[in-house]
Order: sequence, then C-alpha cells, then structure tokens
Amino acid sequence: MPINNILVTGGSGYIGSHMALMLEDQGYHPIVLDLKNNPCLGKSNIPVYIGDIGDQDFVFKILKKYDFKINAVMHFAGVIEVGESVLNPIKYYENNFSKTLNLLEVLIKNNIKKFIFSSTAAIFGEPQYTPIDEQHPKSPVNPYGQSKLFVENLLRDLDQAHGLKSVCLRYFNAAGADPKLRTGESHDPETHLIPLVLQAALGIRKSIKIFGTDYETPDGSCIRDFIHVEDLCAAHLLALNYLAKNNQSNPSDQFNLGNSMGTSVKTIIKIAEKITGKNIPVEICDRRPGDPKILIADNQKAQKILGWEPKYSDISEIIAHAWAWASQNFKH
Repeated sequence: MPINNILVTGGSGYIGSHMALMLEDQGYHPIVLDLKNNPCLGKSNIPVYIGDIGDQDFVFKILKKYDFKINAVMHFAGVIEVGESVLNPIKYYENNFSKTLNLLEVLIKNNIKKFIFSSTAAIFGEPQYTPIDEQHPKSPVNPYGQSKLFVENLLRDLDQAHGLKSVCLRYFNAAGADPKLRTGESHDPETHLIPLVLQAALGIRKSIKIFGTDYETPDGSCIRDFIHVEDLCAAHLLALNYLAKNNQSNPSDQFNLGNSMGTSVKTIIKIAEKITGKNIPVEICDRRPGDPKILIADNQKAQKILGWEPKYSDISEIIAHAWAWASQNFKH
C-alpha cells in the first residue's frame, strides 16, 4: 500500500507544523492530532483534530474515520522544557511516556506499524566525547531526556513483540523557520536560544542571558549544534521512505540529526546583531547546572543509511529565516 495518509501528532507545534506543511507540499495527506490548533494550518487543506494522544477512544475514532488506512505516524507530541522536567517530573513521564504508550497500543491493535519518533540528544546526558554518534552511552541527566529514552526502549520492545517498525530521530538544537514564512518557532514560555535572541533584538526582552562565559571553548560560551527545522523535516521524509522500502525488511533504527558543526552562544548573538541590524543587550549569568560545554552531532549514519544531508548548514541562513518570520509575527 503506497504511503499517503500520515498521522502527525503534535502537528500544531514548532517542528510538527513544519512537518505537516512539508508533507502536504510533497503530495502526502497529513492528518494533525494536537491539543491546540495552529493558525498556519488554517491556510492549508490539512485536517486538524483537537484532542489528547493519550485518549485511546479519541485516537481510535480518527483511525476509523480514515478506515484505518493510516500508513505511518510521525510522533511530535510532548513537553520539552528541561528545567521544568526537573521540577515536575510526573508531567514529563505522563505526557512523553505514558500517553505515548497509550497511543502505541491503539496503533498496534489496529495494525498500524510504521512509527517515526521525535527524540532528542538529551538521552545522552553529559557527553563523554564529541561529535556524539549513535553508540554514545545513554545516560540522561533530567526527566525530559529520560522520558524520551523510555520511549526509544519501548519501541525496541514493540518491534520484537509486535513487528512495529520505528525510526527514532534524535535532534540536537532545532532552529530556523519555514523559508516561505508560513510557520516558525514560538514557545510559551520560550526557552530556545535563537528566538530568545531575536526577541531581545525586537525589544520584547530587555536582554539575552549568557549562562557561563568561562567554559573551555574559544570564546568561553557553550557550543551547540544548530539544525534547521526544514532539514529535520526532510530527515523525517527520508525515514518514511526507509520504513516503506521493501515492506518490513528494514530494521527499526535510530539516527542523530545535527549539522556536525558547533556555534557558540556569543557567536549566535553576533550573527543575529548583523542580520537584524540591532544591538542586542547581553546579561552574563552563572553557568547552569548540567550544561555541557560542547554538544555536536555525528550525522554520518543518517547520511549513509537515510541519504540525508543538511541543506541549511550555514548558521547565518538559519538565523535569517528565523528573523524573517519572527519580525513579522512577534509582537513588539
């Protein structure tokens, strides 16, 4: 059966909305399930079902509406704030693990056995080496990373028990916006570096905080691997093709997604000042506990097996796309 109907959980969120639009652009039929709507999807033909992934009856009704001909599920739904996960671990284990378990049970019962999971580099914890490859030890240092690793382990077991084929895509630092400016990055509260920097450029925030300038890096600030959201979505399409190829012959697998290049916090701010033409006030703060000095992905496995290669490897282009969207959509 050719892949056409794709259930996109969390499809109103940052990465999920980009994915839903890309699927539609590529001729697929995305079906969004989320707790909220995203205005950007209202300009498309994408159906949006407002509900909870943990509500098995609700999920079943969606599957039944499409005669159970959902060819694959892309699972973006979940909560993502590392700091909040430490303060409220129950919320993270419930939303990221328990509800995913409920979702997977419904899918298996209805013979839907292709699943692409939005995972994270947080499953690795403090890096023992960089770039980080797929074999790096998994030792999460917060409930957010732990909840994602629980799902990865669950998917491995469900493959063995029920033949559920999955691909886990471990993001490093997602950034940027749709080049067509249909959707972009906005969280409430916002915790990601680039939108925070751009909000400071717009005057929405008084300053941008740099947590630590005494790391053993060239400029003393942390180094991170930023990957364009469009490149992440392109990897999901390739994962979809991987799962569809040769029926069930391809094994479930996991891939790290990053540009394999690092950019420091200070460099991000300097580039943003150049792109926006604004002076961005900076506040120097103490290091945050558990912040590694360097996080960079080894993306060779994704390139070799999925045929994936980042299109937007220039951090300036990533920030420029984010700025084009933010300057139109953030209130200032």
